[in-house]
Amino acid sequence: MKKYIISIALLFASNAAMQAQVEEDYDDENEITVTDSQGDEEVIEFPEAMAFELDSLLNHYMSKAYLTEDNDCRMKDVNPVFEKEVYVDRLKRIPSVIELPYNDVVQKFIDRYSGRLRHSVSYMLGASNFYMPIFEEALEAYGLPLELKYLPVIESALNPKAVSRVGATGLWQFMLVTGKQYGLNVNSLVDERRDPVKSSYAAAHYLSDLYKVYGDWNLVIAAYNCGPDNINKAIHRSKGVRDYWQIYPYLPKETRGYVPAFIAANYIMTYYCDHNICPMITRLPAKTDTVMVSKNVHLEQVAAVCNIDIDQLRALNPSYRRDIVPGLTSLSPLRLPQTEVGKFIDREDSVYNHRADELFNRRALVAVNDDVPNYTSKSSSSRKSSSKNRRSRSSRGKTVTIKQGQTLSEIAKRNHTTVAKLKKLNGLKGTNIRAGKKLKVR
Repeated sequence: MKKYIISIALLFASNAAMQAQVEEDYDDENEITVTDSQGDEEVIEFPEAMAFELDSLLNHYMSKAYLTEDNDCRMKDVNPVFEKEVYVDRLKRIPSVIELPYNDVVQKFIDRYSGRLRHSVSYMLGASNFYMPIFEEALEAYGLPLELKYLPVIESALNPKAVSRVGATGLWQFMLVTGKQYGLNVNSLVDERRDPVKSSYAAAHYLSDLYKVYGDWNLVIAAYNCGPDNINKAIHRSKGVRDYWQIYPYLPKETRGYVPAFIAANYIMTYYCDHNICPMITRLPAKTDTVMVSKNVHLEQVAAVCNIDIDQLRALNPSYRRDIVPGLTSLSPLRLPQTEVGKFIDREDSVYNHRADELFNRRALVAVNDDVPNYTSKSSSSRKSSSKNRRSRSSRGKTVTIKQGQTLSEIAKRNHTTVAKLKKLNGLKGTNIRAGKKLKVR
């Protein structure tokens, strides 16, 4: 009996230690503190996506429609602690051409993913069924290591609508200038940084170009985060050394955590089972197809006429910022559930006409009101204002409409000028004038 009681006590102590590991670093949302080999403490910022709340990740159509929790999974909130050698060995076993070394900083990020962010990891494991095939296809097209598919894990937490505090947008978090540089169209109606396919190919192209510059994947990953200029400065300050872990002290605080976060993302997306993390259950969406439209069409028109969920249309067409497909600007793709493509084609005219005046209310032609009223006021201030306005209008020129029976001399007298001036101003040779015509008087 005593032996049994002791075993129970040890079990509780072990679970408490595990839970303590889960709770580690809960005090600070955005940064961690590590101690270097000299015993000095260093603060490292987490990538912004590591502070996203799970509720925000689940609050878009793909998640709500196709992801559910695995209720059969047990021990979700117990995170086992392993010896350092276990983490080192597991990282070595990952099939990778990118160096994935272990150190205390990497451990901190593994702890964050396996502890505080374990439910977010569950979401990302489920969402990866939507996005990883797209990422892998783009990376393969440029001959890049497939491990790079985990960059969006730390960039956006696989949230296709993610926008950072500095405006980086989409799964791959492109800044506006870089996105346009790599062929992504961005204007008031369209933002292709939010398109999973187009942004993935743009990201693969960018990563390929960075590798041509640095020839080292850790430097490429760091440059993707903070830009080549910051990497070049860090290399210069370290006397030309081109090793991420050597230029580390000269990097921005977030970039010091970026490569460790990438290593930790590869680890947790591979060894999640060992940390009792269950992927959310994924139901793959129905197949989709694209129609090209040559007229402006609003997603609300398509939803109403074709009886399609508007949120589903938005999820399938994330690059249209205001629900408008600008077909008039250029031939534009509209992605639909495959089963609804025929319905759209059959009802296309009805789609374009549905609530068109209400949804597209920008005027193509507009008349200018040139009938300037002449207000009379009893107050002296109003008379002064009116006089000032008359002088202003006078300086800009004035015309009158000739009335039936009027003569040049009569018009000249009324407007405090002379017949000679009127003839010169209007290019008249004689004194004959016609009713209804405009006559410049100054």
